Amino acid sequence: MSRHLSLPLIGALLVASLGLGGCSRSMDDLEAYVAEVKSRKSRQIEPIPQVKQFESFTYVAGDRPDPFLPVEPEQGDDGFLADAGLKPNINRNKEPLEEFPLDGMRMLGTILYEGRVSALIRAPDGIIHRVTRGNHMGQNYGEIVAIDENQVQLSEIVPDGFGGWVKRPAVLALSE
Repeated sequence: MSRHLSLPLIGALLVASLGLGGCSRSMDDLEAYVAEVKSRKSRQIEPIPQVKQFESFTYVAGDRPDPFLPVEPEQGDDGFLADAGLKPNINRNKEPLEEFPLDGMRMLGTILYEGRVSALIRAPDGIIHRVTRGNHMGQNYGEIVAIDENQVQLSEIVPDGFGGWVKRPAVLALSE
């Protein structure tokens, strides 16, 4: 058996002895810091804010409408038409252009086909569709009501924000 220690073993013993040597330092610096913190003047802590007493309010309707009854939609200055019985036909088979929003489609032009004016519409997927009056397009149940050489006019059915539906006009103009 050899009495010589290997170099890695000597290195490990050296590191261990240095680590243990650090633990034997005095705690004078820690004690000085604690004494300095304890000698600081204390500050007054602000008191907890008092909870204000709740003041009740009694609603007297007078000539004002009841806030808990549904509002009847009316025609506004913005041209929206309100109709209490209006709602989209969700049982109808969707047409291909109802998959896309109107702002993603482009009108390319019009053609006269079998005596009817049709518009050529490019969908966002690149496919060109031929549409006529009565076809549907857009994601708001838009029905084509008129086609001229510069635009396709639609009537959309959109939620009114009160649980009902309103019709609003929309236009898809010819792209340059």
